[in-house]
Formats: sequence, C-alpha cells, structure tokens
Amino acid sequence: MALSFGYKASAEQFGPRELLDFGILAEELGFDSVVVSDHFTPWRHHGGHAPYSFAWLGALGAKTSRVRLGTSVVTPTFRYHPAIVAQAMATLGVLFPRRVFLGVGTGEAMNEVPPTGMPWPGFGERIGRLREAIALMRELWSGEFVTFDGRYYKTVGAT
Repeated sequence: MALSFGYKASAEQFGPRELLDFGILAEELGFDSVVVSDHFTPWRHHGGHAPYSFAWLGALGAKTSRVRLGTSVVTPTFRYHPAIVAQAMATLGVLFPRRVFLGVGTGEAMNEVPPTGMPWPGFGERIGRLREAIALMRELWSGEFVTFDGRYYKTVGAT
C-alpha cells in the first residue's frame, strides 16, 4: 500500500482566493490530493469563510493538472438533495476525469439548520438520511434513468 499526502483547504480560516493559491501550491509541492469542506456558516463569525465547495473545486481543477480533488465533508441530506450533489460531482468528474472524490457526513446543526430552518433530527435519522442519500447517488451515477422512492428522497426518471 502506498502512502499518499493530502492538503486540507481550511475554508473556515482562509478566503476562497487564498485557498485556491494554497491548493495550486499543494500540487506544485507534490501533494496527492486537496480537499475542502462544505459549510454554509463559517465556524467563526468574524474572519471566517464558507465558500461553496463545488464551485471552488471547479476553479482548483482548472488551475491544476494532477492533484485529486474532493470534499473532506459535504452533507447530501439537508441543504442539498442527494441528486444535486450527484450532479455536481458528476460534472466535476467529466471536467477532471479520475481526479474527483466525494467525502460525506451526517452534518452539524450550526451549518445545516440556519439556511433551511429545519428542526435538527437525532443521529438515527441523520445516519438514515445519509445511507439513503449514498444509495441514491450511486444509482444516479449508473447512467440509467432512476426512479427512487425512499423514506427521505424521491426521484422520477432522473439521470
């Protein structure tokens, strides 16, 4: 097994332009991957940042040629319907073949509740939503038309 090294673009500390420069530098220095988190609300109210991860990954991909690009964590369950996350990652995959990967998580109340106003569910529901979201995204990436009727998410003839 080969050891690889990745750079975590700390979106909570630095703005998106500065992080882009750091990501480019990470490739130049030989890092194998660059990941970014996806939060709506910065961890710090003053001086914090929360760039839109999919747009940022597209910018980094256009400025680099080798480094793998991914999310350290995105929550495909509340702010985003899993079909939208699948579309975003598929688009990045077409633009940057064999260079993208998706890291997912169950979310954190500070980042998911403010923009949606949804009540924050317990861990059991959050993990159930995440499992279902992963199943749906995998089906959507199959290239087939997908009608999905889950407990939390639905699609009709999506592709």
